[in-house]
Amino acid sequence: MKIVSAANLKKYYGTEPNLTKALDGVSLEIEAGEFAAIVGSSGSGKTTLLNMLGALDRPDSGTVTIDGSELTAMSEEERTVFRRRKIGFVFQNYNLVPILSVYENIVLPLELDGQPPQADWISQVIDALGLTEKADAMPNTLSGGQQQRVAIARALAARPSLLLADEPTGNLDSKTGQDVMRLMLETSRQYQQTILLITHNDQIARMADRVFHLEDGRIRL
Repeated sequence: MKIVSAANLKKYYGTEPNLTKALDGVSLEIEAGEFAAIVGSSGSGKTTLLNMLGALDRPDSGTVTIDGSELTAMSEEERTVFRRRKIGFVFQNYNLVPILSVYENIVLPLELDGQPPQADWISQVIDALGLTEKADAMPNTLSGGQQQRVAIARALAARPSLLLADEPTGNLDSKTGQDVMRLMLETSRQYQQTILLITHNDQIARMADRVFHLEDGRIRL
């Protein structure tokens, strides 16, 4: 079953002669439970593509379908609700709320959406990411690797159809980055979680099931 289907995505900025083709006809498909990576240098269009797949922005043309729902046909309000319930995000800077505990950060998206946390599932995720003993800790007492694990747990809390990870190891040293990636890979396998990783790091990308190379707004095969 295809969780992600993007067809002929185009996103241009500016006008000729200064036209920037951030995405220039990108098409890709990702299967349920697959751990895929998109690799590209700075300015290749990675972040623009993530914004399209994550319902954060609209393409100029083309379609994005996530778990059977076409994002390009939705209103802004519908996209916001869909994003909150169906897409998990992990960013380079963790984006934890400093005045909330680890547990409170993890369940925050559910509470914002008015959903009661599923205690068994949250407990499973916290345990799988090695955070059980840190559940009551505050973010400023955690290492970078631990904070990123909290961010991953938060992204998984709502059981999203798709987890989008944008340079999740960018602020971590090499060993910690590898550890975080291994945990993400194990999570993908254990829970059949579909993950799309955005990175410029070829070594990190090689851990994925499949790698897409993005150059100048196009997928290079």
